[in-house]
Amino acid sequence: MPKLLMVTTIPETLESFLLPYALHFRQRGWQVDALAGGPFDRFAWSRTHFHHTFQVSWSRSPLHAGNFRHTPGFIRRLAQRERYDIVHVHTPVAAFVTRLALATLPRAQRPRVVYTAHGFHFHPQGRPLRNAAFIALEWLAGRFTDDLVVMSRADEQAALAYGIVPRGHLHHMPGIGVDLEHYRAEPLAPAELARAQQAWGVGEDPYLLAVAEFIPRKRHADLLTAFARLGGDWPRLRLVLAGTGALEGPLRAQAQALGVASRVLFLGFRRDIPALLQGASALVLPSEQEGMPRCVLEAMSARTPIVATRIRGVSDLLGGDLGLLYEVGDVAGLERALRDVLGNPAAARARANAAYQGMLTYDVRHLIDLHDLLYAAERPAQTAGVQHA
Repeated sequence: MPKLLMVTTIPETLESFLLPYALHFRQRGWQVDALAGGPFDRFAWSRTHFHHTFQVSWSRSPLHAGNFRHTPGFIRRLAQRERYDIVHVHTPVAAFVTRLALATLPRAQRPRVVYTAHGFHFHPQGRPLRNAAFIALEWLAGRFTDDLVVMSRADEQAALAYGIVPRGHLHHMPGIGVDLEHYRAEPLAPAELARAQQAWGVGEDPYLLAVAEFIPRKRHADLLTAFARLGGDWPRLRLVLAGTGALEGPLRAQAQALGVASRVLFLGFRRDIPALLQGASALVLPSEQEGMPRCVLEAMSARTPIVATRIRGVSDLLGGDLGLLYEVGDVAGLERALRDVLGNPAAARARANAAYQGMLTYDVRHLIDLHDLLYAAERPAQTAGVQHA
């Protein structure tokens, strides 16, 4: 029985992105385990998708001292005991700490290490010193990486330019996948959608939708400012924010200061994103950094118009006029794009339908097939300057 360990910083990442992969390999007869920071007890899927789950303690800061006290030793002992064939790491902290921990194992005991970068933390909009630090960390951990998977062509070029891994160890996969069948399902009937919209607090009003954690790099403040500028022309327009995070309080205060608090709905974490997308005039993503944004893939699958920043990942998905793109931080550009979508709904829907036509590339079933091929391939040969097991 082959053995696979999936590693993420928090369990929610497994829930959001990796459960189809866990179930697939478990059904193929693999032992599939998971390791993350935080308890698994409250997640029913931890018992249905994984044979064993392991909780560790680490900080989201890569070089936090707590990451190097007890966690690396636990990871090494676990790998030695379970003798995993593959350890697949995701998210920067989990990936960095785990790869360094496994690098100290005797060569014969090291599993094959696969790292999926959900968007490098260095990017054109990043501060130079911060970018330099993350490049150095990725380069260091790349010495102990058998396979590096990137989601965008920009990250693929960056990995080669900075020598993070040799070309033979680098793989491009278009995202982590989206379940097209989930979004192709029969849409809600008008009466059902109307009831859902009443429950959300939207009623019969048109609305824009943003699906993102309330953290600085998502730049919700830009969206609130642009939304406030639309008020005179679309007084019934609502802004629906699906997500949670540390900036919720400041964003609520900003909405109040802009005079739009009554038209901005904070819905928290949602499991009904397909329904929210079905009724939205557009999905809006004002981020300064993404890998391959899941919410954009979901909107494409649901044929929902998209307004987003022109950044890596987004440009891969929406090139060729499949959505309206603007530059990071350009609030006036965001306002113009929103006016275009709202004022020309037929053109917006035409772009959305064109975006939908290319979605097969991003179907999770296609991505699972690519993982089958990657895992079945021979382990990359050792390359000068890269310490592979």
